[in-house]
Amino acid sequence: MKRVGIVGLGLIGGSLAKAYKRTQGITVLGSDLDRSIVEFAKLAEAIDGELTDVELINCDCILLAIFPQGVINWVYDKAKKGLLKGTTVIDCAGTKGRVCAELFPMAKEHGFTFVGGHPMAGLHRSGFKFSREDLFDGEPMVIVPPTNDDIRLLDDISTLLKPLGFGRISVATAAEHDEIIAFASQMPHIISNAFVKSPTAPRHKGYSAGSYRDLSRVARLDPDMWTELFLENKEFLLDEFNYFIQAAEKYRDALKDNDPKKLRELLDEGSRIKREVDGP
Repeated sequence: MKRVGIVGLGLIGGSLAKAYKRTQGITVLGSDLDRSIVEFAKLAEAIDGELTDVELINCDCILLAIFPQGVINWVYDKAKKGLLKGTTVIDCAGTKGRVCAELFPMAKEHGFTFVGGHPMAGLHRSGFKFSREDLFDGEPMVIVPPTNDDIRLLDDISTLLKPLGFGRISVATAAEHDEIIAFASQMPHIISNAFVKSPTAPRHKGYSAGSYRDLSRVARLDPDMWTELFLENKEFLLDEFNYFIQAAEKYRDALKDNDPKKLRELLDEGSRIKREVDGP
């Protein structure tokens, strides 16, 4: 691969650009709705230049680090102009269902390859200034190809992503991705965001340590992005809500009933499940 384009230069897109730039021989082009970010990325030597329509046809791979609806809009616009023919496009949005359903047939019709993607790495801060070239090192990447049995396509995608440093690349369907991400990413953000709304929260300093930091870290989020992601995935997310509420009510009832035996059983059960799903 010689030329890669990055659309969206926030935390994820900026980190993608910086990760590719550390590999000699790869030209990195970037675009963002905020033109000042493009200029800043050039000054920071995260990109070699701006990703324009003229440059698109020369890119081996385009990565879209923008919201799901933005991914769909961007691909429709460029595909209808004939700018993506022969190119591989990988999105990095947080949900895959609607994106893949709309863009797999679009790619087939217009002669380019579209693969859904989700780099499983991030920070509680957003924006290009927090992007890092090592953000993805050793972290997992999930891809959603149009078919799971095209070995040549999977090899090509692995080659395109290799400079980013992922520790593991997993293959899933769009539904599998969205179901698991509702539990592994979306619910933790909601729980964290709701947790800090306690009236006790303003008084925590001097009392809190690792437990508070761990649980509240992702409460500081991008409300526009997460609103779109939550609504895109509301069916799976509502299922997780129901599981969580049913479990939480049991703890509340044990406390209300002053039932140490039941409370200990619940705590032991949760500790056991954590060991089983994550290992020692």
